[in-house]
Amino acid sequence: AMHEGHIVSAQELRVLLQSLFTQNSRNLVLFLQDRLSIDDFTYLTESYGNKNPFQNQLNKLFVNLLQEILQSSPSSLVLPAVDCEATRYLLSFLQESGDWKLTNLTNLNVSQLEVNASEGNLLVVQLQPLVSGLKEISTLEAIAENDKIIGRVTMDLQKRGINFSVIYTAVRPSRISRRTNVVAELRRQLMATEEEDGLSYPPLNMTTGNRTCILFYASNFSLKANSSVFIDLTNATFVTQTVDISDSECSDSNTTLSLEYTNPVNGISSLEIRFLMTNKFYEGSARQWFTLDSVEIIQDEEKFAKFNVSDISAPAEYSFHCQLVGTSNLYPARLVPANSEAKNWDIFISRLQIQGFNIENNQFSYASDCTGFFTPGIWMGLVTSVILLWILTYGIHMIMQLTTNSRFDDPKGPALSVPQTE
Repeated sequence: AMHEGHIVSAQELRVLLQSLFTQNSRNLVLFLQDRLSIDDFTYLTESYGNKNPFQNQLNKLFVNLLQEILQSSPSSLVLPAVDCEATRYLLSFLQESGDWKLTNLTNLNVSQLEVNASEGNLLVVQLQPLVSGLKEISTLEAIAENDKIIGRVTMDLQKRGINFSVIYTAVRPSRISRRTNVVAELRRQLMATEEEDGLSYPPLNMTTGNRTCILFYASNFSLKANSSVFIDLTNATFVTQTVDISDSECSDSNTTLSLEYTNPVNGISSLEIRFLMTNKFYEGSARQWFTLDSVEIIQDEEKFAKFNVSDISAPAEYSFHCQLVGTSNLYPARLVPANSEAKNWDIFISRLQIQGFNIENNQFSYASDCTGFFTPGIWMGLVTSVILLWILTYGIHMIMQLTTNSRFDDPKGPALSVPQTE
């Protein structure tokens, strides 16, 4: 039993999962989503009625259980949840806890899956991500599609007579509680978790021998092909690190970070993304600078897209950081299509930090940020302050010009005569 709002730590989660390793069934299916919270089950079920996205048997049981708990509660409550720090390393913990045969289901074709019942099998299903920044109905459709995937995979395994256990979780929470009746301390913990979420996994590093030559980090790394196929590469690059970086190259003057993905989404069998960086001496500044010259995308070893890069550079001893990098015109660091194929791709990278030269102690050096010192907000503040200061100065000047009469009329005496010259 856990109290309201309890956040299950990594150690507590290990204890709770011990029962999975003692059961007769040694088959475990891990459904991993990018974002998910308990509130998603209750909110989407109550708000959309007939459009309830949770239709498969497992999710229906969970939703019914949540509704019973909420109805039996005399007042509003905050249900326990698992710390995102714990779920982020869940896959590595499961692999260490048992002699599992790890299988990543990318094409979701379970009929061709070979499962040896005498051995432990860990099946990892990467569910499609919930696209951020879109309307809520799009999130509803994405969760409904993931619900269908869960139902299809579990039904296929049941038809084959395979006993299994299921874990449905996500890398980070999708909703943060901000209700006033929530204990302040709990709210601060949840907000801190959300703010520190992007820093909870290490950067991707490319090493040659004992030396790290490339460091790459992003809180969100995703693509969109043909304005319809969304590809989230964040988990594969930084969390599970199933990306292949063996073709990356390092030298003192040129560095290439090559990220190769196998079956990132249905319809794409292979995807390679290259970041090409150079290190040159510039006479104007009398020092070495590194620049990210271009980004290349190779799909299925046939389609080649190239992007020129604007405003991504830093002193050779520094790393480069930018809050938003991509193909949008609104981003401070843009990726500009350099050929016709590149126009079919959209790239979204948030909180990018990259370094391809002079890395020490396997850590990023001081970051040169893409945002200048004088941001649009600072300029607006300065202009407004100058206008208000001018009005104040003009008002004070006008007040100082006011003068009083030197002589006054006496009602009991003769009328005061003031010459025209005065």
